[in-house]
Amino acid sequence: MKRMFYEKQGRRYIPVAEYDSDLLDSLPKGNHLVSVYPGGQSRRYNIDPAYAAMIAAGRVAQEAITDAMRRASELKPRQTPLTPEQRAAWQRLAESFGEDICTLNGASAYDIAEAGVTAMITEADKLLSNATVRRAYERFLMVCELAKEQQ
Repeated sequence: MKRMFYEKQGRRYIPVAEYDSDLLDSLPKGNHLVSVYPGGQSRRYNIDPAYAAMIAAGRVAQEAITDAMRRASELKPRQTPLTPEQRAAWQRLAESFGEDICTLNGASAYDIAEAGVTAMITEADKLLSNATVRRAYERFLMVCELAKEQQ
């Protein structure tokens, strides 16, 4: 549907914008994933069909991934003992900032990313545990393979 928008200038209406739903909803050649959720939608263009389930699970699991990464990055007690000099320095720091700060350290970027990937795998497994979803995904992969052969 095309629609023209006008703005009144003096006694005349001047065209200022055109809306074309066909143009806005069109997709370029390739494999795309469109996710619609309460309050919005996301589009991923030119995806590898083998990753469709993982990408969709990532969108569905965004909150779970964020929570898992936040928990993984929380500060926790250090495993290696401190030298007497380090202990004294931490003690001075603890007196300045409060008692809890002297025994904490953060997770590595790898641990945080691993927590996010693990959460995404868990969400993908939940989606694919449904027989209908799994069959639809397998059919999608088959159609993608057939499309590759025809190109």
